[in-house]
Amino acid sequence: MNSSTRPLVIIAAFAGSLAAGLLLVLWLSGGFRGVTAPAAIGGPFQLTDQSGARVTEQNLKGKPSLIFFGFTHCPDICPTSLFEMSEVLRALGKDADKLNTYFVSVDPERDTAPIMKDYLSSFDPHLKGLTGTPEEVAKMIAGYRVYAKKIPTKDGDYTMDHTALIYLMDKDGNFVAPFNLKRTPEEAATDLKRYL
Repeated sequence: MNSSTRPLVIIAAFAGSLAAGLLLVLWLSGGFRGVTAPAAIGGPFQLTDQSGARVTEQNLKGKPSLIFFGFTHCPDICPTSLFEMSEVLRALGKDADKLNTYFVSVDPERDTAPIMKDYLSSFDPHLKGLTGTPEEVAKMIAGYRVYAKKIPTKDGDYTMDHTALIYLMDKDGNFVAPFNLKRTPEEAATDLKRYL
């Protein structure tokens, strides 16, 4: 891909994600009467957390979950979102124990469990990092309808373009809605308490 087409690809991917998100929000709010539900979000997965423990969709049951997909080499969106999630967890106080919070790598080639552990040490300790083999990660990415693509950089390295939604799942592991972090941590914590 040459440098003149990359912005168009990024804009198209962003527009597609935005359109899908808006349609989903409209459907969830009852804006589409009699319209078939969107494709299911979620499903079976098997990944490893930063401590080496296996995590599956069964771990989502019993507590609501916030799930964010990103990567440790992400320059701004990922650390900002993880910081905002940490602030919400702080605002929840002891109720933070009643919530699962996961950071799922879209870059399993670089994001091993030890790297995830080191990276997440800068954020709230409730946050668990999930990674696995490329095939394991691809399965979860597909199940959650996440856009993730490797983009080569001029220096021979690469970055990742990816969906930047926070997924709110209920106590049964079912998708509820994208979770809005663009408000005060206290407002977001109050909203989350409805699902605890």
